[in-house]
Amino acid sequence: MPSDTLSPPTPAAVLCGLAGWVPPRVVTNDELAARLDTDDTWIRTRTGIRSRHVAEPGQATSDLAVEAGRLALGSAGGEPADAVIVTTTTPDRPCPATAPAVATRLGLSGAAAFDVGAVCTGFVYGLATAAGLIASGVAQRVLLIGADTYSTIVDPLDRANAIIFGDGAGAVVLRAGHPGEPGAVTYFDLGSDGAHEDLIMVAAGGSRRGATAVETTHAERHFAMRGKEVYRHAVTRMAASARATLDKAGWKTDDVDHFVPHQANLRILHSVADDLDLPRERCVSNVDTVGNTGAASIPLALADATTQQRIRAGDRLLLTAFGGGLTWGSCLLTWPELAEHPQPERTTP
Repeated sequence: MPSDTLSPPTPAAVLCGLAGWVPPRVVTNDELAARLDTDDTWIRTRTGIRSRHVAEPGQATSDLAVEAGRLALGSAGGEPADAVIVTTTTPDRPCPATAPAVATRLGLSGAAAFDVGAVCTGFVYGLATAAGLIASGVAQRVLLIGADTYSTIVDPLDRANAIIFGDGAGAVVLRAGHPGEPGAVTYFDLGSDGAHEDLIMVAAGGSRRGATAVETTHAERHFAMRGKEVYRHAVTRMAASARATLDKAGWKTDDVDHFVPHQANLRILHSVADDLDLPRERCVSNVDTVGNTGAASIPLALADATTQQRIRAGDRLLLTAFGGGLTWGSCLLTWPELAEHPQPERTTP
């Protein structure tokens, strides 16, 4: 017989913890200029970056992820997570995934743990994945970490890319909650276009092509990006994805208090904001002090803005990202009240 009892609403993923962590070592534009044919003014003019943090030799992506994950768990009250997702382009090894080791080091052995690879869109893809785990009842509490050590794949003598990228990790904790409450991550738009995979690529090191010096060139073993074409795609795809997400929610651009894009470079951030007719002052950015940190960039920007009290409870946020693949994605949330939790002091030049 049919039941008169209404089914409970599908649980939503609600953000309840946040943290960011970067390696202590700071590399300024002047330090880069000493080995590259460039200077501080040239770098700032084209990217908006004045410094970035770089991992020490032997410091792996998992080390950064553990630091950010531990802080995020503390921010969320210290309760354990039953799933751990690490989004990264620079895993510790091709096999196995980095997430299980991170989970174990955080005292979460036994939790579901896996990596998500969507390059700089990884954090938004990870949010959607975490939301799916919670909606399906597979997990009640998910630790999502975006972490990258681009210094391990970027040629330090590559003038075009060495000035852009930094290392770092950002993490959030998501719990099962109600779709209408503050912190609920809703209204996703995700997309990809593999026809342009060559625009952002490390050509060697996978099953398509090995990484030995005999088989490949020095350039093929390092990160490569076709900047002008990436700029055009990034602005177009991020703006279109953001609009699609706003349309799903019935929001207008005036409803957005803060626009938090992937921190590619300042020119791209401002171009996307302009395309959306969003005032640039609503664009949250910390790219000047951390550079492009890949999958870590959005949670790091959120952590910095929250610490600076730029983002407050009740503010409406639009997140959007673009990365290799090509991949892109956006989502919306209303910022929750988060418990204050000490964040590590940031060294600045």
